[in-house]
Amino acid sequence: MMEWPILSFLIWLPIMGGLGVLIVGDRYGARQAALLLAAIAFLLSLPLYFAYDAAAGTMQFTETFSWIDALGVHVNYDLGVDGVSIALILLNTFMTLLVLTASWDSVKERVDQYMAAFLIMEGLVNGVFMARDALLFYVFFEGMLIPLFLILGVWGGAQRIHATIKYFIYTFAGSVFLLVSLIYLYTQTSNGSFFLPDLYALTNLSENAQMLVFLSFLVAFGVKVPLWPLHTWLPEAYSQAPTGGSVMLAAISVKVGGYAFYRLAMPIVPEASHDWALLVVSLSLVAIVYMSLLALVQTNLKKLVAYSSVAHMGFVTLGFFLVFKLQGLAFVDANTSGSILAVQGAMIQMVSHGFVAGALFLAVGMLFERMQTVEISAYQGITSRMPLFAAFFMLFAMANVGLPGTSGFVGEFFVILASAKAHFWVAFIAATTLILGAAYTLWAVKRVLFGEVNSSEVNKLNDLNRREFAILAVLALAILGLGWWPEPLTRLMEGSIREWMMIVSPSDLMPVVKGSS
Repeated sequence: MMEWPILSFLIWLPIMGGLGVLIVGDRYGARQAALLLAAIAFLLSLPLYFAYDAAAGTMQFTETFSWIDALGVHVNYDLGVDGVSIALILLNTFMTLLVLTASWDSVKERVDQYMAAFLIMEGLVNGVFMARDALLFYVFFEGMLIPLFLILGVWGGAQRIHATIKYFIYTFAGSVFLLVSLIYLYTQTSNGSFFLPDLYALTNLSENAQMLVFLSFLVAFGVKVPLWPLHTWLPEAYSQAPTGGSVMLAAISVKVGGYAFYRLAMPIVPEASHDWALLVVSLSLVAIVYMSLLALVQTNLKKLVAYSSVAHMGFVTLGFFLVFKLQGLAFVDANTSGSILAVQGAMIQMVSHGFVAGALFLAVGMLFERMQTVEISAYQGITSRMPLFAAFFMLFAMANVGLPGTSGFVGEFFVILASAKAHFWVAFIAATTLILGAAYTLWAVKRVLFGEVNSSEVNKLNDLNRREFAILAVLALAILGLGWWPEPLTRLMEGSIREWMMIVSPSDLMPVVKGSS
C-alpha cells in the first residue's frame, strides 16, 4: 500500500500546473508544459491499478485532513478510491493527455488559457471520483463547470454563447437541488457529518424525505448523464464546443453523472431508489430508442454523435437500476446473478463510451480542421483521399454499433443480458439499439466515407499526419483491447461492486449467486 498522498497529487498537480501555465503564458511553452503535466498525471494514475487490492473491494489509499472546523461545522478533506473510481480516474487522465496532444496545433488563440482549462478540469474531475465527503464532492462537482464553461464559451463555434448559457443554466440548476439535499442530510446525521459512510448509515429518513432527496439527486445527476428529458442542452453544447471540449464532455463530463448515481444517490436513499427504479429504467429505455431515432435524421455529424452519446449512456442508468426488483414487473428467473452483471455492464459501458465517443469526436474534429464544416453532405467519398482516416473511422463506427470484438459490445451485452434476466420487454427495447445504432451509424459512414467525390475541397484533403495517426491508433488499441479482453477491468471493479450492492440494499437486489460474475 502506498503511503504518500497519491490521490492529492492527482488532484492538485493538474490544478496547480494549470494555474502555472496561466501565469507563465504562451511565450514560455504552454503547449509543452501542459502536455508534460498531463503525461505525468497519467503515469501517476497507473500505480493505482496495480497497487489496489481488487479482491477486498474497499476504499483504499485514503487521506483525511480537517478542512472546515468552525461554528459547530466540521468537514473533512476526505479522499479514497475503489475499483470503480480507479477505472474512471484512468479514463480521465488518459483522455486528457490525448485531448491536449490533439490540440497541439489546432488552437491558435489564448493557447495558455485553453491548455490550463483542461488541466484544471482534469484535477477537479479526479476530485469527484475520489471524494468521500459529500461537501467536498459537491465542490469538485460544481467546480468542473467553470473550465467547461470557459472552453465552450471562448473557443466554441458561432452559436457558442447560446449553447454555453443553456449548458450553465441546466447544470447549475441541477446542482442547487443537490446542495439543498446534502444540507438536509447533514442535519439528519447524529454528529453533523458530510462523510459518505455516515450518510449511507442514515435510518431516520421518512419515506417522503427519501423521495424528495432521490428526486433532487435524479435532477442533479440526470442533467449530467444526461437522462431524457434533461438532455436538451447537450446537442448544442457538443456541436458548438471545440473538438477538445466535445471530447471531454462526451468522454468524461457525462461519466460524472453516472458515477454520482453510483456513489451518492443509490447508497444514501436506497429505499427511494428502489421505489423509483422503474421510472429511471423507463427513462433510460426512452433515451436509448428516442435518441437513436433523432440521430437517424441528423445532417450535422457532431450532432449525430451527440445524440448517439445520449442513447449509449442510457445503458449506464439502465444497468444501475436493474439491481432492484422492478415494481410491477415479474422476473423471468429468480435465481440469477443479474445484479453484478448489470452494474458491471454499466461501468464497462462508461469506460467504453469514453473511448468510442472520444474517438469519434476527435475524428470529426480532424475533418473539421481540414474542411471547416461538420455537415455530412460535404464529405462524400473521402476514403479515396484519406484511406488511413477512413480505416480508423470505420473501426470507431463499428464500436459505436456494438460490433463483437470492440469495447462497445461488452458493456451493452452485459446490460442487455441482465435485462433479459429481469424482464423480456426491458431487454427487447434495450436491444433495439443494435438495429437503430447500426442504421444511423452506417448511414453516416456511407455518406462520409464512400461514394463519388463531388467536392473540390474533398479532392484537396490530406490523410492523417503522424500525430493524428498516433492518437487514433492509441484509441483503436484501447477499444480493441477492452473488446477482446475485458477481464482486467471487470476484475478491478467486481469486488467494489459487491461491496456497493451490500450498502444499497441486499434484500431488494436481484438475487446473486456467490462467486459469479
